[in-house]
Amino acid sequence: MTDTATVAIECDEFLPHPPAAVWRALTEPELFARWWVPGDVRPIVGHRFTLDMGSWGEQRCEVAAVEPERLLRIQFAEGVLDTTLTWRLVPEGTGTRLFFEHAGFDLDSPLGRQAYEGMGRGWPKVIARIAPALASV
Repeated sequence: MTDTATVAIECDEFLPHPPAAVWRALTEPELFARWWVPGDVRPIVGHRFTLDMGSWGEQRCEVAAVEPERLLRIQFAEGVLDTTLTWRLVPEGTGTRLFFEHAGFDLDSPLGRQAYEGMGRGWPKVIARIAPALASV
């Protein structure tokens, strides 16, 4: 059995926006949908919602941790992938360094391995869409 605690996708992106703006992109459904997918994300621990992942269907999620303008952690795709998404915001100059981690993939499962490989290629592109989404606000 693979140790899923150590299997993660990580991204590190500088965004030319202050932490408050980046936080809005992560926690306001309208902005969130501009850079990723539609869903009623809210920065409230225990908040349950779904993300519309198009051809992959609606994925159930729950907010697991919130530190306003610093950290958002979501349990992602409950009952399917059962992974965790974490965004950590660190002020840097006039912008924000965003650290992202998608953790908990089960590489012993064909679906888990496929998701890890596909999302490993996809997440850097998705995270890179946050800055343009904020520029249009």
